[in-house]
Amino acid sequence: MRVLFVAAMALMLAGCAGNVVTDYSPTTVFGNYASWAFAPGQQDTGFTSLDDSRVRNALERELDRKNLRKLPDTEADLLVSWQIVPEDRLEQSGLGLGFGFGRGNFGWALSSPPPVREITEGKLVVELADRRAEEVVWRAASRRYLNESQSPQTRRKLIDEVVSEMFSKYPPGLD
Repeated sequence: MRVLFVAAMALMLAGCAGNVVTDYSPTTVFGNYASWAFAPGQQDTGFTSLDDSRVRNALERELDRKNLRKLPDTEADLLVSWQIVPEDRLEQSGLGLGFGFGRGNFGWALSSPPPVREITEGKLVVELADRRAEEVVWRAASRRYLNESQSPQTRRKLIDEVVSEMFSKYPPGLD
């Protein structure tokens, strides 16, 4: 019974953990920023991927909600960049097999762990840089991941949710 209680508490606490982590410059006065633009290198990479388009749309919507105006990159206060960082993780799938025998309070057992496979997923990272100072002043990274098996609707919904959660923590100190 105690084990079940501890497991339930661990699941509850894990559910309360945020899906986004942020970092920022504590000396920055975020109220001084009134405009933004996509960082120049962000736009000049050739074709725009489907996920880039989804991220761009979500960023534009959230920055508009923060009452920041979109201007050309040579005039904006903040330059916005993002990337989808690939991360590898191991995933166990299936069941382990085992057998055992024993008598009384003593026994022997042998088992094999479930099969493990490596999965590559993408973590979204967004950075806001002060154009004049040429330094990052705010950064957000997702703890939720994009993977190739997700449908286009699921990917769009996940990106929208993650970007919205990121900007719920901007400007810092208001939560």
